[in-house]
Amino acid sequence: MKILVTGGAGFIGSNTCEDLVHNGHHVICLDNFLTGKRENISHLVSNEQFTLVEGDIRDIDSCRKAVQGADVVLHLAALGSVPRSISDPVTTNDININGTLNMIVATRDAGIKRFVYAASSSTYGDSESLPKVEHIIGKPLSPYAITKYVGELYADVFSKTYDMECIGLRYFNVFGRRQDPKGAYAAVIPKFTALLLQHQAPIINGDGSFSRDFTYIDNVIQINKLALFTENKEALNQVYNVAYGESSTLNDLYDEIKVNLSKFDSEIANIVSIHGPNRTGDIPHSLASIDKAKELLHYNPEFSLETGLKEAMLWYWEHKSTLEA
Repeated sequence: MKILVTGGAGFIGSNTCEDLVHNGHHVICLDNFLTGKRENISHLVSNEQFTLVEGDIRDIDSCRKAVQGADVVLHLAALGSVPRSISDPVTTNDININGTLNMIVATRDAGIKRFVYAASSSTYGDSESLPKVEHIIGKPLSPYAITKYVGELYADVFSKTYDMECIGLRYFNVFGRRQDPKGAYAAVIPKFTALLLQHQAPIINGDGSFSRDFTYIDNVIQINKLALFTENKEALNQVYNVAYGESSTLNDLYDEIKVNLSKFDSEIANIVSIHGPNRTGDIPHSLASIDKAKELLHYNPEFSLETGLKEAMLWYWEHKSTLEA
């Protein structure tokens, strides 16, 4: 198939593009390189099954150009990070809401039925129920969470109004190869890893008891493909949790990262973390139910936090010369 992947030079996008190309599909990658990186797709650009379209989803003409000839759309382009959205809600809104609307309109106008899009676990907001099930959400706790929920609402309306096939994927704390440790808004696993590789102590927000359902990139690639290609009519026009279905505290996460990196550098085992204040907009605990994805999409995540970290830490060790905290 010919598949448009927006945000295809990003962490999740580039890994997904690579897998799709290697499995014989033609991939159109749309990216403006605001957060995506050229080096993430440098090994793909010479492949005849890969087409790079440089453009911004905030520009409707770029969206229309990118969807030409595509059979399905995987919309991953977004401005991530809860703290960044709190610092700059306007840009987050512009990219995540206006950009998503542009993409789904361009998809509709091109006559493409299937629109798979990245949603977010942040949509659960202040809901305290655990595990998180798709039909029970709370009020958003950040501008980012609002923007991702609005994307779900637009997809629902477009599926009903224009007979489109929309599937939303609520990603839970994805980690793995190519996730960028640089910058103020880096995710916790690459950030901790880069600091430890430089023998620096990471700062854990709060007392470390907050917990997350950390999800390895290969689990995400699996469900991305299942959503793109499913022929199960019941699976369409749904939203799914994308996770492993187990939670770990930040303290446990830190210990597990240290154990893995210490295999390569024994000095890392002696580095003690620093505890700082809780981060604004953070929810205390996150754990996903993946029953719905298992039932309707036949999702079967293979990588736990433990097995995923072994793969990820090896990758970071092999690329440590390019990392900066």
